[in-house]
Amino acid sequence: MAEIIRINESASEAHVQTLPQNIEAEAALLGALMIDNRLVEDVQLRLKPHHFFEPLHGRIYEAVLRLTDKNMIANPVTLRPLFDGDEAMKEVGGPAYLAQLTGSSAAVIGARDFAAQIYDLALLRALVGVGRELVEGALDTSEEVAPLAQIERAETELYKVAEEGGAEGKAKSFGEAAMASIRNAEAALNRGGGLTGITSGFKSLNSRIGGLQRSDLIIIAGRPGMGKTALATNMAFATAERFLQDQADGIEVAKSAGGPVAFFSLEMSSEQLVTRVLSEQAQVTAEQIRTGNIGRHEFASFARTADRLHSLPFYIDDTPGLTIAALRTRARRLKRQKGISLVVVDYLQLLQGTGKGGNNENRVQEISEISRGLKQLAKELDVPVIGLSQLSRAVEQREDKRPQLSDLRESGSIEQDADIVLFVYREEYYLKSHEPKHPIPGDPAEVFTAFEEWSAKHQHVAGTAELIIAKNRHGGTGKERLRFEGRFTKFSDAADEDRLPEMRE
Repeated sequence: MAEIIRINESASEAHVQTLPQNIEAEAALLGALMIDNRLVEDVQLRLKPHHFFEPLHGRIYEAVLRLTDKNMIANPVTLRPLFDGDEAMKEVGGPAYLAQLTGSSAAVIGARDFAAQIYDLALLRALVGVGRELVEGALDTSEEVAPLAQIERAETELYKVAEEGGAEGKAKSFGEAAMASIRNAEAALNRGGGLTGITSGFKSLNSRIGGLQRSDLIIIAGRPGMGKTALATNMAFATAERFLQDQADGIEVAKSAGGPVAFFSLEMSSEQLVTRVLSEQAQVTAEQIRTGNIGRHEFASFARTADRLHSLPFYIDDTPGLTIAALRTRARRLKRQKGISLVVVDYLQLLQGTGKGGNNENRVQEISEISRGLKQLAKELDVPVIGLSQLSRAVEQREDKRPQLSDLRESGSIEQDADIVLFVYREEYYLKSHEPKHPIPGDPAEVFTAFEEWSAKHQHVAGTAELIIAKNRHGGTGKERLRFEGRFTKFSDAADEDRLPEMRE
């Protein structure tokens, strides 16, 4: 085999010695690929040009990929014109170096091993880079000292390295996918039917979507005052409580219909969020809790509830102004440390992207980045992610205030990225804002008629809500009726009169 030239050896010899690399393996792989272009199919999925330590080798590899992608032969002859003006190529003897790389056909035998080693060494160099940046950042106190921010950045970079290390794709056979489907069906059967994922806390919704599915992005949207946060909090609590119940019943963690929850509350503090949960469970209003206007019986109920829920696996992060990158880092950490099975984000418009923002166009791109980031997080952690979202004001301009998917379009790719979109709609909220004049003796008959009509309609919708399933990748869409107790911000299942005749024989 021809002698492999060490490129730029004299330029930075100390640097070459300190970083993990194997120039000979890179050269041998390139020679093998030019001898037998079919080997490209075996290595290109995992190995990228930036994985080569020597930049010239990376450019040669990229050129080989480009030619083979066009169904052209990649050898020293066809590659030569692409490197006529390459200064680094001239330093090692010009295009003749390409022919030198193919000096031994024996390299073809070990091509896959060469590629694996080049890839592994690239990951080690990336790890060294993260470590150096971490050390330099920790030693540099010239700027504002923010150790926690530095730790978060380091975790993000480390996860990128780890993520790339597992990035090789693997196609599943139909049989493997079928077995996964059978396991889901078995789980649904063992849980009493209708629940393949983790519980949403609502039987009607579980029966419609099969529970909250792993790797799904679920968007809960609505106008202010509809109860988005209350619904998400109810779901999160039900998931965490079910996990405790399943543990007490001796059910394996993997077979539980619940799980620990990570709740990222960008709008409310952790104390406010916990107060909502305790208010709902103790049946004591949040106003009574805040003001102390509470009787002994209510306080005893509140204290018992707080004690009962002390060990609830419900983890709240109320850090304001989180970026999507920081949120993903914290969620990964909670997955490692607490084994979370559900992530809730309240709400995604309060997250920040990686860009600088500014005009409306940039904001749309930023929201698109955030929604994609949440979907990627769901797939990475293999857990459902619930993201709360605001709707455009276009809803208020329509006579029928029920939201539509088009109301999400101003927020970029939310509709596209979401697996399930749920709209919360409470007609009672809008009726209260249009309450007519209370009639008094002497008022015209039409005043009495208007109030009676309004009262009848209000009585019909009072304490109810509609959960509109506007998008569902796993099944049909439709509506589910829920009860809503505004005093305790609590949603619950409502009897469905439309289904009652089906149960009668």
